[in-house]
Amino acid sequence: MYVIGLDIGGANLKAADSDGAARSMSFELWKTPELLQSALQELLTSFQRPDLVAVTMTGELADCFSTKADGVDHILTAVEQAVPGVPVLVWQTGAEFLPTEIAREFPLLAAAANWHALATWLGRMIPDQHGLLIDIGSTTTDLIPLKNGLPVSEGLTDVERLLSGELVYTGGRRTPLAMLEKSVQLRGQDCPLAAESFATTADLYLLLEEVPESPEDVDTADGRPATRANAFARIARSVCCDINELSETEAIEMAGWLVARQQAQITEALNQVLSRMDEHPQTVLISGSSVFLAEKIARSHPQLAQAMITNVAEIFDRSISDAACAFAVARLAAERVQISRGDNG
Repeated sequence: MYVIGLDIGGANLKAADSDGAARSMSFELWKTPELLQSALQELLTSFQRPDLVAVTMTGELADCFSTKADGVDHILTAVEQAVPGVPVLVWQTGAEFLPTEIAREFPLLAAAANWHALATWLGRMIPDQHGLLIDIGSTTTDLIPLKNGLPVSEGLTDVERLLSGELVYTGGRRTPLAMLEKSVQLRGQDCPLAAESFATTADLYLLLEEVPESPEDVDTADGRPATRANAFARIARSVCCDINELSETEAIEMAGWLVARQQAQITEALNQVLSRMDEHPQTVLISGSSVFLAEKIARSHPQLAQAMITNVAEIFDRSISDAACAFAVARLAAERVQISRGDNG
């Protein structure tokens, strides 16, 4: 049984097969939802035709859809058309797969369920422990408590998870700087940040040399390459300056302060989650495209000082780590099919 897992978000598409191959690509779903089918077909060109496709998603929240139900239906239709004749199953937060017709009937079970698939799969690494999964991607952070290898989250829907602290809408790449703080210290004064997408968190980590330059990457606030020089220019623009008005030293000071604010936001939510756990986590699993940020937060938190920190990216190939939710549903679906066939090998 050859299974491909798909994780369909509002800004990124991710695919992974049950054998461990993975691929990710940027796709702005909210701008061109009608191109989703062709984008999925392009994403899948490096894979062989599957026997089964397993889907999880967050893209149903994109504002091109009037409701989440519309989003779920659109996404599933695009998947079905991208792989005609192949059975499609959808992961839901009840820890089971649904056929597409049932997922359409109960869309809130399928909506934003990728975190649950990831926690269900990774939780097996610590079957007899209290643990915590910190997954930080380009846009969001998931803080998922684990007990005996299973997710025991307080919330299931996005809004429930926002209220519980288990979902923090901040990430290591796409978050606009004005979402971290209203102002920064500049030349001895509070300087308001422009409420525009002039720069994002990716620029902070580029300027501070916490992530490598990627000249071929133009998925940035201004469409210019992800280099340190361009990050400096974008950060300068966030206080309505250009590189002739703001020094690099000033930009670096701003970046360091904003990074601290982002970490404080995530830590505040983490404290909320930890306060409900019966015991301190014995193991912290960290993953996501911004796993470096998850590691910094985990290692600096006093309640996690004695916990074992396991970086998923060091266990699996980097491409799998970046597409971990897609790989999780691929593996989970393959296992469920084996169990239903009575094949335990």
